[in-house]
Amino acid sequence: MNKCVERIYNGIIKENPTFVLMLGMCPTLATTTSAINGLGMGLSTTAVLMFSNLLISALRNIIPDRVRIPAFIVVVASLVTVVQLLIQGYLPSLYDSLGIYIPLIVVNCIILGRAEAYAAKNGPVESFFDGVGMGLGFTCSLTIIGMFRELLGAGAVFGHQIIPEQFHISIMILAPGALFTLAILSAIQNKLKLPSATNGDAPKSALACGGDCLSCQGCTGMMNHAVLAEKKAEEVAAAAAAKKAAAEKALAAKKAAEAAKAAEAEKTN
Repeated sequence: MNKCVERIYNGIIKENPTFVLMLGMCPTLATTTSAINGLGMGLSTTAVLMFSNLLISALRNIIPDRVRIPAFIVVVASLVTVVQLLIQGYLPSLYDSLGIYIPLIVVNCIILGRAEAYAAKNGPVESFFDGVGMGLGFTCSLTIIGMFRELLGAGAVFGHQIIPEQFHISIMILAPGALFTLAILSAIQNKLKLPSATNGDAPKSALACGGDCLSCQGCTGMMNHAVLAEKKAEEVAAAAAAKKAAAEKALAAKKAAEAAKAAEAEKTN
């Protein structure tokens, strides 16, 4: 599979930020009162993810290691400001709906996690498509949750009325509805044994940690995966070195035994 296509597939399916890794829960729960809000927040985050990954990857050899996190935040904050002004100018109704959650994209753990775990270690093209994949995965998740909540709570999808008013479940578009919806979707994932942060019975993923976030003892963020991969590589190298040393020791012992045997034979003769 082409690496760029693989990064998109990875973000949407294998490591979906919301349904698999359970990252970015604040905007997920707060902005999905309707499908259009979820779509707007998802696309805003996608735009920031794409270009922050691109810029951080292009500058990765220039930014000093000791100030990389502040530098990443400056890049992300600049892009978020641009996105915020564009939404305010061209989509004022969406801007009013999302409110403070647009500037809060700056501290979204998905963006900083991808910057640290992928963009800072890979080329600009791969990093850009990694941002596309993660952003689209986040957008799909928010839109699905928003559609579900809007349908049950307001009887509509994208503003089109479907269910009569007397059958609305108003709590679904309130704060508790976000938790109910996420719990229901996570329960479906667990029932189908799909990989997710709440499913310990799911098949192990290709992540360095196995993807079993339920029993993880460390950080469940994307940054930990690179650390775990390095640790696993060190363990493999140490095991290979130990095996080589044991083989060399056995060979030396065999040669010593053969030499002793030969010496004893010569002495006998």
